[in-house]
Amino acid sequence: MNRLLQLVAAALGGGLTAAILVLAVASEWRQPFPAPSPFSTPAVHFAAGFAGQQGPPTPTLAALPRAAVPESLPAPVDLRAAARQAIPTVVHIKASTEGRSREAIKALFSNKSPGRGPQEGEGSGVIYTSNGYVITNLHVVEGAEDITVTTSDRKVFPASLVGQDPKSDLAVLRIEGTDLPYLKLADSDLAEPGSWVLAVGNPLGLTSTVTAGIISAKGRSISLLNDLDAIESFLQTDAAVNPGNSGGPLVTADGKLLGINTAIASKTGRFQGYSFAIPINLVQRIADDIIEFGAYRRAFLGVEISTYTRADRQRLGLTDLTEGVVIDAIFAGGSAEAAGLQIDDLVIRVGKRTIRDLPELTELIGRAKVGEKLNLTVVRNGVELEVIVLMLPEEARD
Repeated sequence: MNRLLQLVAAALGGGLTAAILVLAVASEWRQPFPAPSPFSTPAVHFAAGFAGQQGPPTPTLAALPRAAVPESLPAPVDLRAAARQAIPTVVHIKASTEGRSREAIKALFSNKSPGRGPQEGEGSGVIYTSNGYVITNLHVVEGAEDITVTTSDRKVFPASLVGQDPKSDLAVLRIEGTDLPYLKLADSDLAEPGSWVLAVGNPLGLTSTVTAGIISAKGRSISLLNDLDAIESFLQTDAAVNPGNSGGPLVTADGKLLGINTAIASKTGRFQGYSFAIPINLVQRIADDIIEFGAYRRAFLGVEISTYTRADRQRLGLTDLTEGVVIDAIFAGGSAEAAGLQIDDLVIRVGKRTIRDLPELTELIGRAKVGEKLNLTVVRNGVELEVIVLMLPEEARD
């Protein structure tokens, strides 16, 4: 009897122990995953097992702490203040020529059908000074006998041509006015691809139109001007520009005058994503001369130059250099001859500014004043030299 009681007690004790263990294991499985630390990396937990195996509970995604979630996205660029500053400074220009067609006028000038009688075209301009000087493109007013300027508040002024420069396609007009609105000037040397800009003008007869884009590139030459010594070093943008915008301003996001819209690259005559503006540092140099002297007093370097190519690298043996401008010819009476520059000199810097290709050097030379000294760094026979060039007037050429 005692033996039987011992067996029953042992069985009951074993069963009780097993039951306790089962309950403990089940309780453990029912526990949720511990909450993630606020400093832990958010992660997704997955259960993976073979068929017949029991996995952990349903996967859960640990949420970011509230403080780590950005409350708002960065605000888009607001160009309203720049537009408010620019619009009052932009004028509509109407130029009339009696008795001959103006078909030769360039890309952005809105031409009428050719024929006899008065020919009329339209374009844009920007007020440069408070006392009535207006900058535009020469192709907007070239050959015109009657020029009318209309401001953004619809005031109409007769305008006179103060001066022009065909080699940069710039002209300065004058209207009678005082305390006229004008823009502060930007520094176009500091302009960078990706910077926001506004184009303001009168495209297709739509007055006071503002479009926006970014600077796409600098120092572009598009063979727009025919003269061999023309100055082309355009700012390229993707701001929409169409016929009638020509001569209007390119404006920075903070409302400063960055350039003069001049041309578009297009197979249709309408905007296709590429527009070009003369940089204001060059515009200012030419316009100030026209206002003071009636003409642009251009300094004469006296060279024929070309962008450095792979063939030049092999010919000159400069295998470690990939950029610059090569001097191909020296003209008598110019600044280059007087300074001792030579054929096959490779110009790589002007002052501290690196010269990559032809448009950059053309612009810097065009901005130089008569009597100014330029410090040119050239490579000659593989040796880097500094040459001081005194800029002589264009009249010095033979």
